[in-house]
Amino acid sequence: MTITAQMVKELREKTGVGMMDCKNALQENDGDIEAAIDWLRTRGLAKAAKKAGRVAAEGLIGIVQGEGRAAIVELNAETDFVARNDQFQSLVSGVAAAALETDGTLAAVTAAELPGAGKSVQTAITDAITTIGENMALRRSQVLKVETGVVASYIHSAVTPGLGRIGVIVALESTADKAGLSALGRQIAMHVAAANPVAVDVGDLDAETVDRERAVFTEQARQSGKPEAIIEKMVEGRLRKFYEESVLLRQVFVIDGENTVEAVLKSAEADLGAPVRVTGFVAFRLGEGIERQETDFAAEVAAVAGN
Repeated sequence: MTITAQMVKELREKTGVGMMDCKNALQENDGDIEAAIDWLRTRGLAKAAKKAGRVAAEGLIGIVQGEGRAAIVELNAETDFVARNDQFQSLVSGVAAAALETDGTLAAVTAAELPGAGKSVQTAITDAITTIGENMALRRSQVLKVETGVVASYIHSAVTPGLGRIGVIVALESTADKAGLSALGRQIAMHVAAANPVAVDVGDLDAETVDRERAVFTEQARQSGKPEAIIEKMVEGRLRKFYEESVLLRQVFVIDGENTVEAVLKSAEADLGAPVRVTGFVAFRLGEGIERQETDFAAEVAAVAGN
């Protein structure tokens, strides 16, 4: 397969590895980007792929809480200027409030009625595009619910209550006092915003992701030349480290810097007088996974000038 400069550039941006190593990795893996990333990692050249890509979209994350539930949405716009617009902020809050009354799917939220507007969320967004003059899109939404307990939230870089650039909701099931439970939930939501876990517990991790990490760790360990029995222990040790970095309950709680989140929950149970279980969390980071199209300003000027 022909390896193009664009393919090499994409791999370099994802891994931070030099151009020649990226080219070699692509040649060894028939142009398969994901396989090339793993090939580089097994040789210690890339620690991990930058899966999310460059954050480029603007807009706001909105959260609205209700009794035993909370909704989180991301409404994108073209510029940061719009995020400071009162009309846009009101729209995001309204969309989150509409989402709270649905199952959280995009189809349900866009079809829902915007509170007090007498129109659907989708129509309200279309109208705002005309009024404000920028393209907008409801990119994602989700709702968490608990039968008994609370769904706590945290907004980072808030521009106004419930609106900001990073939003987290965390569901806690417990019969404990809701005020104390909400305070604990907010702290865990703050931790999620800072530590970026991908699952609540090890069993919630995607099996394919775990298998992929195991394969990379195994190949890395085999390059040490040690016996298979030692290699197996090395792989298990690296998997434990992976879990400590990726799984909420295994992570060190950022607020105290000492105990795991699991240990913090156990300690809280003694204070609150009832068991506490994290049943889920959702974290939205504005523009996560959306890559801005790069432009060469000098080339654009030259093209306009006819050069």
